[in-house]
Amino acid sequence: MSDEIRNLPQRSDPILRVVPGPADINANGHIFGGWVLGVMDQAGGIVAGRVSRGPCATVAIETMEFIAPILLRDIISVYASLERKGRTSMSIYIEVIATRARGQQEVKVTEGRFTFVALDENHKPRPLPDL
Repeated sequence: MSDEIRNLPQRSDPILRVVPGPADINANGHIFGGWVLGVMDQAGGIVAGRVSRGPCATVAIETMEFIAPILLRDIISVYASLERKGRTSMSIYIEVIATRARGQQEVKVTEGRFTFVALDENHKPRPLPDL
């Protein structure tokens, strides 16, 4: 197995693990949707950078579904994996799990598919390397 394939995350490996703070809460006591969107984009960008072996840009959010609210004191684990690879772009599936109740409960809070494109030194799309 090549190093590139081995470096791609498995479902058991979170790309990011973060804890939202009081400044991330909206008036309903839940975490802002934009906060979790940014965290998902960051995790997807990490995977896209590994796949492309260089800079990438988010060009689309194909789907994103808020399943359950994120609460203060939740520990957020973000999982991301390559779903589809084209010539210059790739689809990354991203899943967010909240761990709450002092580690006693895991709740899937959101998921989505983000499209990234590999960029050259002039910020133009470039072909993706073979995996």
